[in-house]
Amino acid sequence: MTCRDKDSILNEILELVTEDGLDGMAEAVRLLINLAMEIERDNYLGVLPYERSERRKGWRNGYKSKSVKTRLGKLEFSIPQVRGVEFYPRSLEKGLRSERALKLAVAEMYVHGVSTRKVAAITEELCGFDAEGLPLARSVVLK
Repeated sequence: MTCRDKDSILNEILELVTEDGLDGMAEAVRLLINLAMEIERDNYLGVLPYERSERRKGWRNGYKSKSVKTRLGKLEFSIPQVRGVEFYPRSLEKGLRSERALKLAVAEMYVHGVSTRKVAAITEELCGFDAEGLPLARSVVLK
């Protein structure tokens, strides 16, 4: 990714936030985390794309998609892959499928005696998906 590409992504994030306000936050966060993972991969490998150097640790090997359920809704990330060395971006926790804060909120609702139907309705309304999609909710609340 060249500096111009990074600048254009940052401009796109700025446009999303200024034009759509809070409604554009989910897409802005997705773009920002994807950019952070891309930069982290460049730093980890020690070279920029198409650069040849003795200090290269590994090679870029495309992207893997990953969806994570967050307070902003379901976000699709493009996780940069590397071959020749082991790499996973620190921006996302390995194996993460839903945000911790969301799991904790569902667990707290359960502790306070909120019915499972109400928990499902609340998460559907706030996040765009039901509580059954959360591992904690499935194991603690809904069973």
